[in-house]
Amino acid sequence: MTQTQGPLSGVRVLDLSRVLAGPWATQTLADLGAEVIKIERPGEGDDTRHWGPPFTTTTDGSKGDAAYFMCANRGKKSVALDIATPEGAEAVRRLAATCDVVVENFKTGGLAKYGLDYAGLSAVNPRLVYCSITGFGQDGPDAHRAGYDYMIQAMGGLMSVTGQPDGAPGAEPMKVGVAVVDLFTGLYASNAILAALWHARATGEGQHVDIALFDVQAAMLANQATNWFVSGKAPTRMGNAHPNLAPYQPFPCSDGMVVIAVGNDGQFRALAKALGVEPMGADPRFSTNALRVQNRAELSPTLSALTASFTMKELMAALEAAGVPCGPVNTIDQVFEEPQAIHRGLIVEQTRPDLAEPIRTVASPIRLSRTPVRYDAPPPKLGQDTDDVLATIKPD
Repeated sequence: MTQTQGPLSGVRVLDLSRVLAGPWATQTLADLGAEVIKIERPGEGDDTRHWGPPFTTTTDGSKGDAAYFMCANRGKKSVALDIATPEGAEAVRRLAATCDVVVENFKTGGLAKYGLDYAGLSAVNPRLVYCSITGFGQDGPDAHRAGYDYMIQAMGGLMSVTGQPDGAPGAEPMKVGVAVVDLFTGLYASNAILAALWHARATGEGQHVDIALFDVQAAMLANQATNWFVSGKAPTRMGNAHPNLAPYQPFPCSDGMVVIAVGNDGQFRALAKALGVEPMGADPRFSTNALRVQNRAELSPTLSALTASFTMKELMAALEAAGVPCGPVNTIDQVFEEPQAIHRGLIVEQTRPDLAEPIRTVASPIRLSRTPVRYDAPPPKLGQDTDDVLATIKPD
């Protein structure tokens, strides 16, 4: 049986990005079948090759690439070029003439001196979709500033609503445990690239895609931003509580914690019945979501006292039978032991000849019935495709 080509088969991407936001975008495109050519510094490569421990182990027992690099670079070809040299810059221009997409995350204007900015490369290839990922965008008073996930989580308001509330133990603004601004930015970038590609295929016109981490973080404030727009009151840190729903947080069990996520009044009545306190469902303090949010300080400890007598397994069985959304607070190893994770094949295992053990990464969540995601190649060894790419890819 012939394997179906990915939906982006025939799309060629020149990846000048490094670290996470840009590579996350280009890995998404690679998973969908695009050919992605990753340009890296000779001898050094993408910064994240060195962001460890942990590191992989090579077949001779020496230190390999960092695990961090592996998470965002599968399916790509690695070409080692020094773009600061005339020869390297010319090679990039020659490659760009054959590509549909360029992705870069240099500081605003940083590639102009090499002639590798949008103006320079679109002159070579007018159909080019050129995506620039920066901290603050291509214009404005902060356009010149570098942007990093952690500082954007702070500046973009995310840390102001993450962490324990003032007065509680451990209260301080808190970052999220993964680089969510970079990841969201990569996803917005891949969406924008696909939209621009559609336009280019229809009209022959490429364009410059301008994606800023700060803009993305502001967009991802979502309901918290509109809560402020409507109320005039800036949201604050609430620990694990939800600003608009109750109960919607972790609750203790005898052997761990379970998140209970009540989204409507019917689910709350079902929760009360499952916990053996059916009258609570009609309690005038708790009968509607607005009342439960208003009286959260009474509701949460009352529910906690009830759930604490259950094991996690007992509580989840009771709540699932009652139709109340719930889930365990898993450690990362436990995530991939979940029967659902095993069934859905959430671990991708690939081999690379220089490494002693297979590379495992998390599968793409995209499921397409006709043109499924493909995992054609593991994250590449630095420069492994340089000679082949430069010898075989010629401009039309």
